[in-house]
Amino acid sequence: MSGTNSPEAVKKLLENMQSDLRALSLECRKKFPPVKEAAESGIIKVKTIAARNTEILAALKENSSEVVQPFLMGCGTKEPKITQLCLAAIQRLMSHEVVSETAAGNIINMLWQLMENSLEELKLLQTVLVLLTTSTVVHDEALSKAIVLCFRLHFTKDNITNNTAAATVRQVVTVVFERMVAEDERHRDIVEQPVLVQANSNRRSVSTLRPCAKDAYMLFQDLCQLVNADAPYWLVGMTEMTRTFGLELLESVLNDFPQVFLQHQEFSFLLKERVCPLVIKLFSPNIKFRQGSSASSSPAPVEKPYFPICMRLLRVVSVLIKQFYSLLVTECEIFLSLLVKFLDADKPQWLRAVAVESIHRLCVQPQLLRSFCQSYDMKQHSTKVFRDIVNALGSFIQSLFLVPPTGNTAAANQAGNNNVGGPISAPASTGMLGIGGGVTLLPAFEYRGTWIPILTITVQGSAKATYLEMLDKVEPPTIPEGYAMSVAFHCLLDLVRGITSMIEGELGEVETECQTTTEAASSPTQSSEQQELQSTSDQLDTEIVSRAVWEEMVNACWCGLLAALSLLLDASTDEAATENILKAELTMAALCGRLGLVTSRDAFITAICKGSLPPHYALTVLNATTAATLSSKSYSIQGQSVMMISPSSESHQQVVAVGQPLAVQPQGTVMLTSKNIQCMRTLLNLAHCHGAVLGTSWQLVLATLQHLVWILGLKPSSGGALKPGRAVEGPSTVLTTAVMTDLPVISNILSRLFESSQYLDDVSLHHLINALCSLSLEAMDMAYGNNKEPSLFAVAKLLETGLVNMHRIEILWRPLTGHLLEVCQHPNSRMREWGAEALTSLIKAGLTFNHDPPLSQNQRLQLLLLNPLKEMSSINHPDIRLKQLECVLQILQSQGDSLGPGWPLVLGVMGAIRNDQGESLIRTAFQCLQLVVTDFLPTMPCTCLQIVVDVAGSFGLHNQELNISLTSIGLLWNISDYFFQRGEIIEKELNKEEAAQQKQAEEKGVVLNRPFHPAPPFDCLWLCLYAKLGELCVDPRPAVRKSAGQTLFSTIGAHGTLLQHSTWHTVIWKVLFHLLDRVRESSTTADKEKIESGGGNILIHHSRDTAEKQWAETWVLTLAGVARIFNTRRYLLQPLGDFSRAWDVLLDHIQSAALSKNNEVSLAALKSFQEILQIVSPVRDSDKPETPPAVNVPVPVLIGSISGPSLSRPFVRTDSIGERLGRYSSSEPPIVTDELEDLNLWWAAWNTWYRIGSESTKPPITFDKLTFIPSQPFLTALIQIFPALYQHIKTGFNMDDLQKLGVILHSAVSVPISSDASPFILPSYTEAVLTSLQEAVLTALDVLQKAICIGPENMQIMYPAIFDQLLAFVEFSCKPPQYGQLETKHIANAKYNQAEWVALNYVPFAERSLEVVVDLYQKTACHKAVVNEKVLQNIIKTLRVPLSLKYSCPSESTWKLAVSSLLKVLSIGLPVARQHASSGKFDSMWPELASTFEDFLFTKSIPPDNLSIQEFQRNESIDVEVVQLISTEILPYANFIPKEFVGQIMTMLNKGSIHSQSSSFTEAEIDIRLREEFSKMCFETLLQFSFSNKVTTPQEGYISRMALSVLLKRSQDVLHRYIEDERLSGKCPLPRQQVTEIIFVLKAVSTLIDSLKKTQPENVDGNTWAQVIALYPTLVECITCSSSEVCSALKEALVPFKDFMQPPASKVQNGES
Repeated sequence: MSGTNSPEAVKKLLENMQSDLRALSLECRKKFPPVKEAAESGIIKVKTIAARNTEILAALKENSSEVVQPFLMGCGTKEPKITQLCLAAIQRLMSHEVVSETAAGNIINMLWQLMENSLEELKLLQTVLVLLTTSTVVHDEALSKAIVLCFRLHFTKDNITNNTAAATVRQVVTVVFERMVAEDERHRDIVEQPVLVQANSNRRSVSTLRPCAKDAYMLFQDLCQLVNADAPYWLVGMTEMTRTFGLELLESVLNDFPQVFLQHQEFSFLLKERVCPLVIKLFSPNIKFRQGSSASSSPAPVEKPYFPICMRLLRVVSVLIKQFYSLLVTECEIFLSLLVKFLDADKPQWLRAVAVESIHRLCVQPQLLRSFCQSYDMKQHSTKVFRDIVNALGSFIQSLFLVPPTGNTAAANQAGNNNVGGPISAPASTGMLGIGGGVTLLPAFEYRGTWIPILTITVQGSAKATYLEMLDKVEPPTIPEGYAMSVAFHCLLDLVRGITSMIEGELGEVETECQTTTEAASSPTQSSEQQELQSTSDQLDTEIVSRAVWEEMVNACWCGLLAALSLLLDASTDEAATENILKAELTMAALCGRLGLVTSRDAFITAICKGSLPPHYALTVLNATTAATLSSKSYSIQGQSVMMISPSSESHQQVVAVGQPLAVQPQGTVMLTSKNIQCMRTLLNLAHCHGAVLGTSWQLVLATLQHLVWILGLKPSSGGALKPGRAVEGPSTVLTTAVMTDLPVISNILSRLFESSQYLDDVSLHHLINALCSLSLEAMDMAYGNNKEPSLFAVAKLLETGLVNMHRIEILWRPLTGHLLEVCQHPNSRMREWGAEALTSLIKAGLTFNHDPPLSQNQRLQLLLLNPLKEMSSINHPDIRLKQLECVLQILQSQGDSLGPGWPLVLGVMGAIRNDQGESLIRTAFQCLQLVVTDFLPTMPCTCLQIVVDVAGSFGLHNQELNISLTSIGLLWNISDYFFQRGEIIEKELNKEEAAQQKQAEEKGVVLNRPFHPAPPFDCLWLCLYAKLGELCVDPRPAVRKSAGQTLFSTIGAHGTLLQHSTWHTVIWKVLFHLLDRVRESSTTADKEKIESGGGNILIHHSRDTAEKQWAETWVLTLAGVARIFNTRRYLLQPLGDFSRAWDVLLDHIQSAALSKNNEVSLAALKSFQEILQIVSPVRDSDKPETPPAVNVPVPVLIGSISGPSLSRPFVRTDSIGERLGRYSSSEPPIVTDELEDLNLWWAAWNTWYRIGSESTKPPITFDKLTFIPSQPFLTALIQIFPALYQHIKTGFNMDDLQKLGVILHSAVSVPISSDASPFILPSYTEAVLTSLQEAVLTALDVLQKAICIGPENMQIMYPAIFDQLLAFVEFSCKPPQYGQLETKHIANAKYNQAEWVALNYVPFAERSLEVVVDLYQKTACHKAVVNEKVLQNIIKTLRVPLSLKYSCPSESTWKLAVSSLLKVLSIGLPVARQHASSGKFDSMWPELASTFEDFLFTKSIPPDNLSIQEFQRNESIDVEVVQLISTEILPYANFIPKEFVGQIMTMLNKGSIHSQSSSFTEAEIDIRLREEFSKMCFETLLQFSFSNKVTTPQEGYISRMALSVLLKRSQDVLHRYIEDERLSGKCPLPRQQVTEIIFVLKAVSTLIDSLKKTQPENVDGNTWAQVIALYPTLVECITCSSSEVCSALKEALVPFKDFMQPPASKVQNGES
């Protein structure tokens, strides 16, 4: 008011007052003189005051009664103009606060009069207002009078006045209370003693109150009286009053000045004692009224509820509850119960609407709700008010959907509700049509045909009421459809929002406090600790209390909320509304979760889940879990039992997706609406943001998501994220574009949901994992027994969860992988495929993850991660194993260098692949192994190398894929190379490891058990390798055996030098001989059935077309390999101690192989025999051993001297000495061979050779198709061994041995060849070539003969035996040897392709033997043994055979050679024989020789027809040579030769000299074929011998002369007979034979005459001459013959006679000249 105190203002006031007074006096001048005078005196008065006082205003106030008086008088005139002027003046005074209490009283009285006269009513109100608002001078009665005045004006007839008065009353009431507040403010600092008041006093004593407070008290008390229709105590003069106005005033006071009531007991007493009972009383008509009940049913008519009062009462109640809840706990309980009752369906619509609005006002005040909960619900015998409110809202919402029957429309309408019944259907149906047409007109709820629009009524969080504000309405308003529903809906939302935000806020505070406290508590200050503990315990107490409240609030409201929200969710057709409902359900679920209220949490989650799925969807999880909590249980709301309404199937929602339900038997398709998708997103949201509090309800959430994902056709992709599957996969999945765009989002959220699991605490994470596992188990159960697509949701998400929680993988690894391993064993292929995918992805991720500490330092974790990989090996499904192996491959490629202790596991996985598991598996596993061998051997611990060997070996034994087996053998070779290169390092590490294990074993008191134990660990590694290769050498497949064998021998050859000397013992006995035994056994038992083809289209060569033949190859390889090792490593093996035993075993093996009924094996055995005897046969390129060059290791030489045995083993690999020279002491050379022992070895070899020879060449007893006959190469090789062997044993070689040898040689040569082999071995029959076998035999004999030649005397007795042997061979030329009873065919008749045996062409052999015999004899003819053993006789005897056969010999060359040989031998032998003539050693030879000559010269065989003339002449010349030999070598020495023999010779010559007749000659040939030369020679010899001067005995001469005379006599006879016949025959020619005979005779005569001429005349007997001459006449007679041949022969015979034609000499006595 500073403006009114300034001097200017005061001056102005004075001026105005004076002018007002002047104006008043002017107006009243005529009619009202008293007033005029008073005004004038007033002017003077004012002036006086102004002049006298400095404090003008104070002075004015003092005298205000007088100053005001003229104006009051002016008002009394009742003249409007004057009154107005006066009132204005009075107001001006008031406004300057210059009115005293008395003056104010006077003014009020004056105003009262005016009021009673109904003058200037508006001005009056204005004046009162100014008076009361400008100062506080008006008190008590005056005040009450002023207030009554306003009330009175309120009830005038004039509307404007009424309204102005009402406003004024309101203002005045406010002013009264404001004064009281100000008064309290002034006295706030003074503490008063409260005066004790009697509790039973009816009207509360007011004496304790200060003035303003007292006024206020009186006023409020009277207002209550008035509303209650009682007389007022203080407001005297009230004439009428309305309840509505009174209630409005009460409400405003309570609302505006709550502190008054809360601070002053007197006032609170009024509230309790007056206001509340009043409200309850006034409510009664509303409570009793039942809509639709007819009046007649109750005796007294029920008062009808009156909208204006009812509505105002509710407003009052709202204020009371809001402001004075703490004072009026009991009363509020009644009010709240009433409110709840007003929502009943039988109350009028408007009443329900305002009740809902009132409740809404409560719902936006969570603290208030909290107090309700504490005051009622948590007290034992109290009404559960909070629960009732929520339930009431729920049942209210439900009741709105249940339309009352139309029969009561009238009753309903007269109850003031025109909105139920008929009219409702119109909008509903239009709404429905709208939806049907796809255009939603309004957001609405629609349920079972009831359509309720959703109106926008208020901003969220504020309760802006509509009908509670309709203070001007008297009639109940018509409530638009959907209004109540909309408000109730907002109540629910605000209730949820309020409660959750409040509780969560408090929870947050508690949690942060706890944290700060604990942090503080951990600080070390001593002093603060006590108080800390104190505060902590207080805090805990408050927390316990608060938690109890929170839990009670939630427990009280969740059932009702859930029932209502579920229903609304089902009915909602508006996306925004749905969103709000879902948000409410979500926040409640999260809150329950945070508070640990499992049942309610699960119930809310179930509701969201059900909303996500199509109606009536059979999902056991939901039904089972909710059975306990929801479905079977009906919520009791206000005593009514309301079943939870299940979702309606006919909700008019846009279908956005159609898919297959996830069930064992799919029942057609199901549809998803946009609302389902919305719910799904909420569900995802819930899981994403509140995963930590879900606990066991993860199961619900995930099960639902799984089904949705299934229906939407999302399929897992790599890493476990779900991606929209291709349309192909679910033919019945139909998605609209709307949902198609949503899918990636949903899939994304799904992934994020599981990604966020990394922020969950361990317990929550376990809940999540358990839920996923049980979900997965269900999916597995469903997928049993059918090959339908399984649900892979759980597996995919387990994977995703695992991947994002790698940093703490240990805590979830076991349950996670344990479950996935179960999935991997599932019969449904898709299911297990994903199980494996997930498991392997997790393992790979786990290994690559950057753990802390890193895996290299955390071996336990590494093994934990790898363990499931190993577990997968126990699963038999090949697809799983393939995944497992692919995983191994990838692990190797990415982590191979850092596997360390994980190697055994990884290798174990490769090794666990069994043979029957299919090619692709084996191939993949093998790929892994190859990678290991090529790249990772150096990085793995050496102890794992043995596992690598085992695994590689096991692949060799797999028979699925030959190439793999072969390659694995190659790997073993590579491994051995690696061992060789890194030997020292490996050895060190293994020794270290061995020492450690040994120590452990000793501590435990057990024996260290590992294969090949006594050998050092590095040698054991080698032995394992050899043993593996050894196993492969007896694999059923030939190719594998071959490869393994080559590799085994190559590795032993190349790297065996690294082994300790002692280990060789194991190699020989445990590896090599063991292998030989097995091979021998398999080979001898192998099947002889023919194998058709080698799998596929591969043709098998006939040499390998039976198992037996294939095994033969293996045996060959193995034996050769072992022999090679014995040969090259003899210097190592010989010092071993049991070398001779090993040698015997080896020889035994060679023998059994050589005697096996297989050419290939037997031949190879001999080659091996040759090798160990170190006979190196020339190697053709094709036969070269297929082995790395390292095998040919020269025998080591001692280099320098070594200071002593070194401890470590030097690895010498630059030169092939490779042997551990340090093993021997430095003084002696490394190889020491005992001579004697060596001899024993050679003799053992000879015995073996003999056994092989005698067994293999012995003819079988019976023959059939399958009889085995040794092959030529075999026999050749066998015989070829002898010469070398002989070199070593010749010192002890005696006749017995020679005999044995002879038997074998003879038998070997006798063996025939099968006809199909003959073209390869036999020369064509005409070539004179020896087979290699025959050459070998001769070579053997040659060696022997040479040895004898230079050997000591005692060896020479062997000569005859050799001759015998050779001569036996010579006989073959005419009489091939028999092989048992086998029939052999001559080669010319054999058919190539038949299984026949062909005798060899022995001729060249026999002839060569003969040549050898001749040579040998030439050298040895004079040897005593040769002489004594009648060798010469034997030779002649042998030659007699071919000589006597002559033309019948198999080969012409034979007899020719025989002749020439005979001649050579005799030329040497006869002189010897003559030397020894006296000893009689040659006596038996002569007759043999004579017979031989006889048989040859006069052979019984006929020359072949095709013999040419030249041939015949050549043959004749041979005969002539024989006769020459007789003439030079025999006849001259007749006196040293037995007589009989000479006689026989003579007879022969005699016989030869007469032409033998051959009847077979053609005429043309006759003259040639008569062997003229031969006859001549015989003659000449005969004659020479006969007429020689050397004739010693007359007997001999006589013999020859006798022969001659006989001859001549015979000639004479023949000639005579011929002449006779010729004459008689006349013209006819004589028989051919006779002509031939005459020709012979004629030729003989000419020959004889020639011979006689050549002989010394003294040797010819005169008688002979006479006989010759006597022939002449006879010859002449023949001249007449007709045959020209005879004539020419005759001519030749006659010519020689000219020599007898000479003049006769003088007569000599006795006819001698």
